[in-house]
Amino acid sequence: MENQMFCFQCEQTGCGGCTKAAGVCGKQASTAYKQDQLTGALIGLARAAQNADPGESARELMLEGLFATITNVDFNDAELDRLIERAHQEKQKLVPDCSACGAPCGRTEDYDLNKIWEAQEDIRSLKSLILFGVRGMAAYAWHAAVLGYTDPEVDAFFYRAMAILGEDFGMEELLPVVMETGKVNLRCMELLDKANTESYGNPVPVTVSMTIEKGPFIIVTGHDLHDLKLLLEQTEGKGINIYTHSEMLPAHGYPGLKKYAHLKGNFGTAWQNQQKEFASVPAPILFTTNCLMPPKDSYRDRVFTTGAVSYPGTTHIGKDKDFTPLIKKALELGGYPEPKTFTGVNGGNSVTTGFGHATVLSLADKVVDAVKSGAIRHFFLVGGCDGARTGRNYYTEFVKNTPADTVVLTLACGKYRFNDLDLGSIGGIPRLLDIGQCNDAYGAIRIASALAEAFGCGINDLPLSMVLSWYEQKAVCILLTLLYLGVKNIRLVGQGLEGDLPIPDRPGKAVSQGAVQHPQSVDGVLDHRQAQAVEVVAEKAKAFHVLFQRSGNGLDFAVGGAVPKAQHPAQGSGKGCLAVFPGQHQKRFLVSPDHRTRQEEAADVVDDEHLEVAKKKRRASQGPAV
Repeated sequence: MENQMFCFQCEQTGCGGCTKAAGVCGKQASTAYKQDQLTGALIGLARAAQNADPGESARELMLEGLFATITNVDFNDAELDRLIERAHQEKQKLVPDCSACGAPCGRTEDYDLNKIWEAQEDIRSLKSLILFGVRGMAAYAWHAAVLGYTDPEVDAFFYRAMAILGEDFGMEELLPVVMETGKVNLRCMELLDKANTESYGNPVPVTVSMTIEKGPFIIVTGHDLHDLKLLLEQTEGKGINIYTHSEMLPAHGYPGLKKYAHLKGNFGTAWQNQQKEFASVPAPILFTTNCLMPPKDSYRDRVFTTGAVSYPGTTHIGKDKDFTPLIKKALELGGYPEPKTFTGVNGGNSVTTGFGHATVLSLADKVVDAVKSGAIRHFFLVGGCDGARTGRNYYTEFVKNTPADTVVLTLACGKYRFNDLDLGSIGGIPRLLDIGQCNDAYGAIRIASALAEAFGCGINDLPLSMVLSWYEQKAVCILLTLLYLGVKNIRLVGQGLEGDLPIPDRPGKAVSQGAVQHPQSVDGVLDHRQAQAVEVVAEKAKAFHVLFQRSGNGLDFAVGGAVPKAQHPAQGSGKGCLAVFPGQHQKRFLVSPDHRTRQEEAADVVDDEHLEVAKKKRRASQGPAV
């Protein structure tokens, strides 16, 4: 039914998916229905091409059609209808006799996506992984193609994968295709890396200001560096400054882009804050890719789209890439009368980027020596897609609490949770290294592989922890690539994906561990309100109090004490481990880095000195105690 949707392709839908008249992203049921129709038409096209070369126009259509169905890209039903019709036309070229067949076999007909959504859960999961994976990969292939870089193997896989979605295959046939999606995506990300670096040079480290200078300006968001380059060319000498937003930030590191003097800085933070950040900005905003949220009336007239992005009632820049309407709007609005400084999530007014794999690997000897000497103890890769759900401040607190002898690598828009922090450096190596956009996960893989080779070990043996977030389909294809490479111990956080995460310990302090939010010190209290697992490691054997919060039932108080190391299953850890006695659980359980126990309450963990303060804070915020 067109007035009742089903969509579960992004993190914010939750496990049950969006099933009403509109999705959490703002997509209407009619749009979700047409996206399914378009996907079904592309499956029909792929099956029609199984015994023929689809041709260049059909290959381009496959990328554009898949890209249009990614979360927060195309909200325009008319544009989706146009793509559906193009798919039918391309299919007609390949199998002209099918439309007139008196006994049609049905193989090349538009596929009904309900056959996937309503399939047995394992089949549904595997087919969804393939579909969402190729959607994400199509975005990367699109960006490479506009720069003139294509790969026949990648192009062929899109058609083969889509054709397989239309088959009645079981787990044995589908699981290898899931893994192959990860393999081909690695090749596709390598292709895009080559396209970007050969077109614009290898990124170099740069500090980017968040101050908007006076006068007309344009904000460019999304991922498409080619669109940014064309806009820089068309605005040069016109008195208009250009500012990046969200995933476009890494553009400042590319020599071929940073050479333009009017590429001034970065505006705002991650995509989910755009409706607030764009509300009163006196400048137009160009969306080159996702993530577009439904524009508010306060700035809808200032939104311009291009490429695969489309939203009803906004101005779309076509394939000719004539940005004249955008430029006129910038001059008309005039910008700010005086310079205006903005800040990041943590109050910083500048950010750094440009630490691509070429730059980091040029420091490989220095990094290896620092690890061998003990100056660098551990690496954390903290990044991925940011999201709007509560609990994402976990990443801010995580990075804030990383020890001074560790290095944080980051990429994609998840970095905005902490990229304005000054973490200092280790022997001249910055502790926070922004590798780039989400597709620069390829660069992170290159860096990890080089370090593993230098140390004579596998990636899984490196002192490296991956703490990733996800939101949409590009994160899915990157995950599949990591799985294809055999990378283990990946920690994912997103709706329905919470799990135990590694929190770096600081000597002499209690350390708590949980699924959503890292504890932070507030007046001496370790705050752990949203966690689903509790872990406290004490350097010294002392008593701690664990305050449990049962949802809707007020407070529970319980006391735990440090357990002698010899009595704990995780012997040899070198630390005492807290035994926890929850008030409403008639059993004792131990928690440690090597022996985790799950429970459903959130908790604060405090010592005697801060117990009464914590109780008062909890009562004030959560209600009366049980």
